Parts: sequence; structure tokens; C-alpha cells
Amino acid sequence: MSKTWFITGTSAGLGRLLTERLLARGDRVAATVRRLDALDDLVATYGDRLWVGKLDMTDTAAVHAVTERAFADLGRIDVIVSNAGYGVLGPAEAVPDEQIRHIVDTNLVGSISLIRAATAHLRRQGGGRVLQVSSEGGQIAYPGFSLYHATKWGIEGFVEAVAKELAPFGIIFTLVEPGPTATRFKDGIVRPAAPAAYDGTPADEVRRSIDSGAFVVTGDAGKVVDRMIEMIDEGAAPLRLTLGASAFDGIHAALRQRLAALEAQKDIAYSVELDR
Repeated sequence: MSKTWFITGTSAGLGRLLTERLLARGDRVAATVRRLDALDDLVATYGDRLWVGKLDMTDTAAVHAVTERAFADLGRIDVIVSNAGYGVLGPAEAVPDEQIRHIVDTNLVGSISLIRAATAHLRRQGGGRVLQVSSEGGQIAYPGFSLYHATKWGIEGFVEAVAKELAPFGIIFTLVEPGPTATRFKDGIVRPAAPAAYDGTPADEVRRSIDSGAFVVTGDAGKVVDRMIEMIDEGAAPLRLTLGASAFDGIHAALRQRLAALEAQKDIAYSVELDR
């Protein structure tokens, strides 16, 4: 049976691919973009099965208004995909205040606003799925991507809590965590100028690795999208869907390291309990 999806950030990358594949198989899609003409080719092909809304995720009022309009026009929406986002590459010291606010407003506040705007509708219709696109960067961290990680770690904490709040209403969340994937994500990375003092440091090494191609991207965007669709079709409901060998290996190693560090502190942790 066909479904209706609401997807943000559909002009390129995973959002565009997901929109194309869902429309091709007969589903309906409400797609948001910053430029309305970005999906003209799909509108010409699929007509009223594609609903397009103009949306800048930093505009909280617009997030609520566009979500309200999509539900009003389409009725039931089965799956919300919070996908819009971008990265900032550079040492935290070098990132201007306005850029910090912009990435937080886009990746974190925008995603929170979308989920909040959709919640009442999903609750009234008896449930639905929410896919929050995070990344391996929601559980591991690379030097130079501190602001990006702040938004992804932040949205992961938000979703994990809200998933518990909304489970009684049949609203099911999944955090999608791809590793480095062949999309245009790299092209959209904002790069503030770094002080020369950072030359040769870990943050600089990450930047050079990305620019030189030494940072190998192995994830297939089409396969990432296919796994997302398959998960919904199969009714699977993991809280986290890790996609890509590097994502799995990196997250696995990070969790093992954190667990080992935690276990080493057990006696200290227990030592601060109230005497009884």
C-alpha cells in the first residue's frame, strides 16, 4: 500500500534520492526546498503526487506553517523524514558567532521544530514514523567538526527522549546514522578561515584529508536510501539505524572505549552516594 512522506532538504543528496525513489514506486511526497524550482522536473513527471513547500529550516514559524499546510492539503502523513542539514569544518575557535547560530538553528532547532510541529497531527491520526537523519557524527567526533557534532549529538538526545514520550501514541522514531556517503554534502560544508596556529594540528589534518581525497567516502547513497525505505516497508523500528562499514566500526569502537572508561570509574561514581 502506498504511503505519504514528508521530507525536508530534498533539492540534493539523500533527500532528493529518497524523493525520487518514493515517487517512482507510487508513493506521495511532501518535499521541502529552499528554492521552489529545485524540483520542477519531478513536478512535471509526477504531478500532484509531489507536494512542494518552500522552507528555510532556520525559520521556526515557517517550519510550523509549512508542516500545518502539508497535513491540511494531504491529510494523513505516514512518515516524517527530517533530513535538511549541513556541516561546518574548522576549529571551534575560528567559527564566527553568526555561523554557530546558523548551523544550530538549521540542524538542531530546525529538526526539533519540525518534530514538534508534526507531533499533534501524528498523535491525532493514531501514529506514524519519524526518521531523523543524523550521522555517525551523532555518536563519534572528528576534530574540526565540533559544531556539526554539537547539532547531531544534540538531536540524538532530543529524539531518544521524545521517542519515549510519544511511544504511547504509536509515534515511532528512528535515528538514521550514515557514515561518509557519496552525496554533495562536501560541497555544502562551510569553512571559516582558521588561524595559522592550527596548521598541522588534528583539525587541520582532517581538513587536508578531505580536500586531498585521502578521507575515503565508501557509502552508496542509493543503498542508504534503499535501507531506509525497506525499514519502513518491513515495519522494523530500531531507535538507531547505522549505515556503512565505517559508521558501524567507528561507532562500535567509540562505544567500547566509553564503556571501558565508565567501568574504570565505578568506584569513584559510587563513592559520592549519601551515607545511609
